[in-house]
Amino acid sequence: MSPPLLQVEGLAKSYAGVQAVRGVGFTLQAGEILALIGPNGAGKSTCFNMLNGQIRPDGGRIRLMGLDTTGLAPRRVWRLGVGRTFQIAATFASMTVRENVQTALLSHRPISTTSLAGFGFAGRAHRGEADALLDLVGLGDAAGRACGELAYGDVKRLELSIALANDPKLLLMDEPTAGMAPKERVELMRLTATIARERRIGVLFTEHDMDVVFEHADRIMVLNRGALIAEGPPDTVRRDPQVRAVYLGDGLVYDARHREEVTA
Repeated sequence: MSPPLLQVEGLAKSYAGVQAVRGVGFTLQAGEILALIGPNGAGKSTCFNMLNGQIRPDGGRIRLMGLDTTGLAPRRVWRLGVGRTFQIAATFASMTVRENVQTALLSHRPISTTSLAGFGFAGRAHRGEADALLDLVGLGDAAGRACGELAYGDVKRLELSIALANDPKLLLMDEPTAGMAPKERVELMRLTATIARERRIGVLFTEHDMDVVFEHADRIMVLNRGALIAEGPPDTVRRDPQVRAVYLGDGLVYDARHREEVTA
């Protein structure tokens, strides 16, 4: 097996003596889709924010493609090839759909002021690449619309295209389907999985919809009170007694093939 894309060792964070994350460690391979699940307050968002550079760990190491990124600022993590989507979509409502993606592209590959003067206005910068990303997520026809006019499901697709603007090697997705209708959730994650596997992007995502988790994740990690209590393929995790007791519900397993809860 090739060296891991992402390697996390002993990650820890405390707030006022409360351990939000306790010794979390895992690896993620290129093209692999890894889910991080657990009850509210388990430490999932804290983990994400440490990986992304928004929070500095108290302990542990984060390595991306062998490079130690522990404590780097978010802008430096972004430039190393880490894309991010958020539970509440982060887009510019007053800009067009295309301009949102162009802004991300300009952040990744700035254009000199001389080049922009030649264009006449910044709105033409990286236009073709922006349109290609929008086509990829199914928003090509909406490129010229104001972002604020989009339905929420389309805003989440737009956020995905923005996260892909830096040609990421790693994609961090914090509850990517939150607030979406069931059909939209399925479509968004199928799209994400297809793109990730075609482009060999490692994906780490948190999610409360267990249908989404068990259908799309190659492996699942379960966090409880800041510590990992289980890790493995979906079939193994869904049958783990401790996972069922603290999160899935005692006596229940999830059958993603039929998209329903069934009695164990």
